[in-house]
Amino acid sequence: MTDSRHALAPHFVLLLIQLMFGTFPVIGKVVLQTVPPIALVGFRVGITAAILLSIQGLRGNLHPKDRKDYWWFLLLSFFGVSLNQLFFVSGLSLTKASNTSILAVTIPIFALIIGTIFGVEKLRLIKVLGILVAAIGVILLIDPRRASFSSETTLGDILIILNSLCYGIFVVVSKDVFIRNGAIKSTAWIFGFASLICVPLGAYSLSSVDLAVVPPLTWAMVLHIAVISTTLPYMLIAWSLARVNPSTVAVYVYLQPLIGFSMAVIFLDEHFTLWTILSATLIFSGVFLTTRKKLKDSNAITLQ
Repeated sequence: MTDSRHALAPHFVLLLIQLMFGTFPVIGKVVLQTVPPIALVGFRVGITAAILLSIQGLRGNLHPKDRKDYWWFLLLSFFGVSLNQLFFVSGLSLTKASNTSILAVTIPIFALIIGTIFGVEKLRLIKVLGILVAAIGVILLIDPRRASFSSETTLGDILIILNSLCYGIFVVVSKDVFIRNGAIKSTAWIFGFASLICVPLGAYSLSSVDLAVVPPLTWAMVLHIAVISTTLPYMLIAWSLARVNPSTVAVYVYLQPLIGFSMAVIFLDEHFTLWTILSATLIFSGVFLTTRKKLKDSNAITLQ
């Protein structure tokens, strides 16, 4: 029973990650009405870096086990945070939310392809089928007819795709580094390096804003984005990548639109339809197909 709980633990954590990430698009859209995209990235990265470096500093042993990991942290900060955040937040401000959700189906595809190239993943038919089934479920849930891939959103759409590519690279390349150094230390260094780029850019972008007109609620939302939608999920991603394959981490992204619809049912009095139930079935089936072999193989994994 204990081994079974240990095997399932990463998958509960991956679900929790998507719950926390899932709050960002809606809250982010509100913040972007008064705060420029680059400034929001600066706040998001800077606050997260300060929190994580403080925590690891109190824990002691801030330095990585291998000096070459400094270079890995720098590389991961570039793809996993700096480019990733800049592309996503800028893209979110230039395209529709439905476009963003549909284009997110490329993340596990990128992760699987890159993982296969680097030898981290094995291109199994069942895994490919699972990703495709879940992707179809997401597309049906969002309904492509509500998306608008027009010239007005082209730049934003391209930025979201680049964001997906960067995230795919991040989850594949980071696995060994996270195993060696642990979740908090690794994430602290990654955000610390990223803050050297994102914070100055954010400060420059914010210089054009009259801070007096930014309401207190917006600042509270910025703090929520930094802590709940960034610090905690990134630490949990690092913890998860030490235990499951990158494609498994990536495929859970498909649950975000479903979480959004579920929250709308709970808080906005919306209703599930047969179409929604079909989409949800496809998404969960796809996630199961992609992760089921890993569930069988995870019995040897212990929580640390």
